[in-house]
Amino acid sequence: MRFGAAIFDLDGTLLDSLRDIAEAANAVLVELHRPIHPISDYRFFVGDGVSMLFQRVLPECESDPTLKQRCMSLFEKEYSTRWNIHSKPYDGMTDLLLYVQQSGLKIGILSNKPDSFTRRCASFFFPEVPFDLVVGHSERFPRKPDPSSAAWMAQQFDVGSDRIAYVGDTNTDMKTAVQAGFYAIGVTWGFRPETELREFGADQVVATAMELETLLLS
Repeated sequence: MRFGAAIFDLDGTLLDSLRDIAEAANAVLVELHRPIHPISDYRFFVGDGVSMLFQRVLPECESDPTLKQRCMSLFEKEYSTRWNIHSKPYDGMTDLLLYVQQSGLKIGILSNKPDSFTRRCASFFFPEVPFDLVVGHSERFPRKPDPSSAAWMAQQFDVGSDRIAYVGDTNTDMKTAVQAGFYAIGVTWGFRPETELREFGADQVVATAMELETLLLS
């Protein structure tokens, strides 16, 4: 096989979590007496951490650190009560993860969600899947698209970067893969369009779990 390992983004790639994230952020906006956004708009707000989420949702946060910090604190409170109401794995993801791992690939998750919460999501939504590595954001590494965390995962896998597939749904993911020297696979069922994925370096774009499985095991 061409790949020895596959690293997956979480939100928008493995996990359909947009509604819970959007409703938590909109609850913050309501509390601050600001206008809310349609859930579909959040496809272009998420992907780069909570700080950037609120710079996009409420642009004045960019010039008002106190307001941004308040938004982030309120969001943490809101999201902690609703993170698993509507969120669920995308169709076929659990079976895909199990099959590619049983076929010999090491598998991991790399997310910009906080590390402890990323692990919690992996355990809750994919209880049958024994991931080899699950990594979220912490003080140890900068957020994606900085490739430091991805490179560290490659070292832990003991697999060369040219034999690692990185699977994601946003430009952040494609930039991470390119900078880490991984094979960049974009998925179209997530948050961003195919044009964005290709613009930022996708080596291949897939539309179904079956297409992804075939590519990973090629």
